[in-house]
Amino acid sequence: MRINPEGIEGIKINTLVFAIIIAVVTTTAFVYDWAWWVLLLVDAFLVWRIVFFFFFFRDPSREHLEERGAVFSPADGKIVAIEEVEGPECIGGRCLQVSVYMNFYNVHINWSPVSGVVVAKEHYNGEFLLAWHPKSSMENEHTTVGVRCDDGTVMAFRQIAGWIARRIVCYPEVGDRVEQNGKIGCIKFGSRVDLFLPIGSEVNVAIGQKVVGSQTIIARLPKH
Repeated sequence: MRINPEGIEGIKINTLVFAIIIAVVTTTAFVYDWAWWVLLLVDAFLVWRIVFFFFFFRDPSREHLEERGAVFSPADGKIVAIEEVEGPECIGGRCLQVSVYMNFYNVHINWSPVSGVVVAKEHYNGEFLLAWHPKSSMENEHTTVGVRCDDGTVMAFRQIAGWIARRIVCYPEVGDRVEQNGKIGCIKFGSRVDLFLPIGSEVNVAIGQKVVGSQTIIARLPKH
């Protein structure tokens, strides 16, 4: 299985620390018998850390799906909100919000839900509330990306940091083209992605439903 490049640095650092501690503690263990127990505990912890990084940053192979007018899930997880809200500035008014919550066990890569051109990108340095909290969409640290789809419809998605998740990675910049179900970033150790869709979109999911990033169709945009 492939590893997300965002996790490679953590794996390298933990492996280096692992090697250094083994060298130091092994040398000490020839002088102090108790050092062998320290070596055993430290080894177990560092091995767990390395395995954790491999698990968390896994990048599974998935069928590449495309469907004009469809909005695919940008993340693995569970639907925690479907409601009408005041949208981001790039939406310009009321819209439908569909939220996907990612737990610890989900793949944390994010995919573009549609094809189009990035027309807006804003980062907000906010709080770190639990990601399922209703206020997290606005008050937590987040990055919002607006996309003009190929048919002219504008939608947006928002990567939201959570209580543990403290770093949002978002590759596309304003003017870039994103392809439906192409990788656009990740949220390290968390947490939630909101979709903002035009009023009149046909939502295909329900609260509590589990969805698969780049595979599950969340909604279909209104036809022009």
